[in-house]
Amino acid sequence: FRALFYGGMKESKQAEIELHGSGGAAFKLLLKYIYTGRLSLGSLKEDSILEILGLAHQYGFPNLEKSICDFFMLTLSVQNVFSIYDAARLYQLNYLKETCKTYIDKDVAPILDSSKSRFLQLSPEGLKEIIERDSFYAPEVHIFETVLAWAHANNMKGSPQLEDVLLAVRFELMSIEDLCKIVRPSGLVSSETILDALERQTIHRDDCLKYRGTLNVNVNMADPRFGTHVLQGEMKSALLDGNSLNYDMENGYTRHSISDGGDSIIIKLGTQCVVNHIKMLLWDKDLRSYSYYIEVSVDQKDWTRVIDHTQFYCRSWQKLYFKPRVINYVRIVGTHNSVNTVFHVVAFEIMFTNEPFMLVSGIIRPKHNVATTKESASVIEGVCRSRNALLDGNSKEYDWNKGYTCHQIGSGVILVQLGQPYMLDSMRLLLWDCDARSYSYYIEVSENRRDWEIVWDMREQFCKSWQLITFPLRPVVFIKIVGTHNTANEIFHCVHFECPAQQSD
Repeated sequence: FRALFYGGMKESKQAEIELHGSGGAAFKLLLKYIYTGRLSLGSLKEDSILEILGLAHQYGFPNLEKSICDFFMLTLSVQNVFSIYDAARLYQLNYLKETCKTYIDKDVAPILDSSKSRFLQLSPEGLKEIIERDSFYAPEVHIFETVLAWAHANNMKGSPQLEDVLLAVRFELMSIEDLCKIVRPSGLVSSETILDALERQTIHRDDCLKYRGTLNVNVNMADPRFGTHVLQGEMKSALLDGNSLNYDMENGYTRHSISDGGDSIIIKLGTQCVVNHIKMLLWDKDLRSYSYYIEVSVDQKDWTRVIDHTQFYCRSWQKLYFKPRVINYVRIVGTHNSVNTVFHVVAFEIMFTNEPFMLVSGIIRPKHNVATTKESASVIEGVCRSRNALLDGNSKEYDWNKGYTCHQIGSGVILVQLGQPYMLDSMRLLLWDCDARSYSYYIEVSENRRDWEIVWDMREQFCKSWQLITFPLRPVVFIKIVGTHNTANEIFHCVHFECPAQQSD
């Protein structure tokens, strides 16, 4: 208003100003808000609130705009979600828009049935944005019929807008009967498009098709309450019982024999869903390691490998990430056990997470310290009063008698095993520094405890206190710290270890 009345525009010289694009009733309510700072949204009709939202956006009232968005997020229903979504898209209110999408995704089919009249009022852009997502999970023919009804209601037949919306319909997911008896007679889709859909069905592998599935953020879909169950594997009942604490040599895990015969553990989810994260507990009552891979499928015919840890030694909890995929089946195949020929899984979860993560060659590149017991890391060689003191995060409380891990120089090492492979390019360690002594050392890393490579060599240097180690990015499971000299005695002492380095001193 300041720009309108005092900015040198023609309105600044007029006694009467006409404001276009706004209703009188909504503008009166906006004026009431301007003079009182209050507006009771609960007593207003939805259309009036949408109009006020437009005015708040147009004239720059961000606090009112936010209050209306908060109100809508609390009052979303099957009757209003589409009109609110279109308004959020128009005014670029992204958080409100995403909230609407999440609400729609919870149960697509009932929402379409009970609020069809509202759905038919969507803009072409809004309609396409909604149906083009993998998480808009409904039978594809149902989606097409809804688009068909929208086209008739808005007289869109033959328009460029309809052609653009139809690009979001996945005809290759429809049955031949639906393509021939529903799509073809509609006259909206060319014969060439139908033939292309049939070709993709019959020639292309299923893992190339763009499937749809439910999307539930941070919800474990491998839960029996959703109908998920174990199809294959010995002692099936243990895997999904939610108990990751009570297990031993005889009970509490699902297993399969490691062989060339195709043995595996197969899980069928209760519904087709979008996932990108797996948490899996490997049996860890001793220091054994496992190797494995994980494949996923929609139909149990075509499998896609999303995790390949066949060349790595893994133990305890596995926190695995991959690009979002629509799946219905999971196959876990153990390829190695360092103790015997059986692969044991205690617990399994699968979900979609919006937690940011970075993958390099399919392996997670962490930002946080993964050399902790919480992340399943362990000190498997080295002398200490407390086995994993090196990884407990305490770099303050140490003295002559406690708080460090050590080895005899010339025999032995300090060996750390991470829970799973990580892409790393830095580490940090604290050498015992309660006096003026100096150390010399080197560090080797390995993926499998057989093949080692030196990434840091300080054998010719005299080092004290904090050490920042950097090297070219590479996958790491094992870290071997080897002391070669101590100016005070024949023992190498290390107080703290972390990777990747959390800060540099």
